Amino acid sequence: MNTPRMPSPLPATEITALLGRGTHFEGKLEFEGRVRIDGSFRGQIRTTGVLIVGDGADIDAEIDAAVVIVKGGSLQGTVRALEGIELYVPAKVNGSLSAPEIFMDKGVQFSGTCTIEPRSAGSESTAD
Repeated sequence: MNTPRMPSPLPATEITALLGRGTHFEGKLEFEGRVRIDGSFRGQIRTTGVLIVGDGADIDAEIDAAVVIVKGGSLQGTVRALEGIELYVPAKVNGSLSAPEIFMDKGVQFSGTCTIEPRSAGSESTAD
C-alpha cells in the first residue's frame, strides 16, 4: 500500500506571505520561508528565512533573519542577518546592519553603521 507523500518544501524563490502596499502592521512578526513587505511595519521581525523589503515599504523594526533583501522603500532600525544583507537602489536605510556579508548597490541612501562579522559556527574560541 502506498503512503501519501508530504509536499516538498517551497522553492527558494517562492514568497510565503506578502504585506502589500496600503497595509499597516504593528507588533511582532515571526515566519519561515520568504516574506515580502511593501506596506508599513513597526515592531520586531524574527525569521530563519528571507525578508524582502519592497518598493513603498516603510519599516521601523528590530530584525533578526537569515537574509534581508532591501529592494526599495525605507528601513529604519537594527538588522542582524545570519547569512547576508543586500541593499538595492532606491532603498533608504538608517540604522545598524550586522551580517557576514553586506552588499550595497551604488546609489543606496544609507546612514548608520555596518558590522561585517564571520558566520558563527556555534561558540568559536578566539584564543591566540
